[in-house]
Amino acid sequence: MLTNIPSNLSELPIYKKAIEIFALSQNISMYLRHDLSALKSDGTEDANIYFSGDIVQQSVSLAPEIVKAELERFSDKKHKHIASLKRLTNKLYKNSYRLERSNSNGKDFLPILRSELKKFKKMQHHWMLTL
Repeated sequence: MLTNIPSNLSELPIYKKAIEIFALSQNISMYLRHDLSALKSDGTEDANIYFSGDIVQQSVSLAPEIVKAELERFSDKKHKHIASLKRLTNKLYKNSYRLERSNSNGKDFLPILRSELKKFKKMQHHWMLTL
C-alpha cells in the first residue's frame, strides 16, 4: 500500500496544518463572537455571528477526514473523504470572505486564515497524489 506513511498519523504535515487551521479558526471565532454577539439597535442579531461558528465547525472536521482517508483501504472510499476535505476547505474559504464583511475588528485576522488555507490546499494536492 503506502510505504512512506508515518506510523503515527498525527505526524503528517497536512494533519498538522489542519490542526493549526482549527486553532486559528477557533481563536478568530472567539474574537469575532465578542463583537458580533451584541444586538443591533432594532433588536436583531448580526447574521454574521453564524459564520463565525461555521468556520470552527468546518475546521474541526478537517483532521478527521485526513485520518479517515489515510486509514481507508478502498480507493473509492478514500476519494469520498478527499472530496469531503475539499468541500470543507472551500466552505471555510467562502465563510472567511463573508466574515470579512462583518462589523468587527477581528476581520483583520481573516486574511491570515485564507493564507493558511491556501497553503493547506497546496499540501492537500500533494498529499492526494500519495494516496
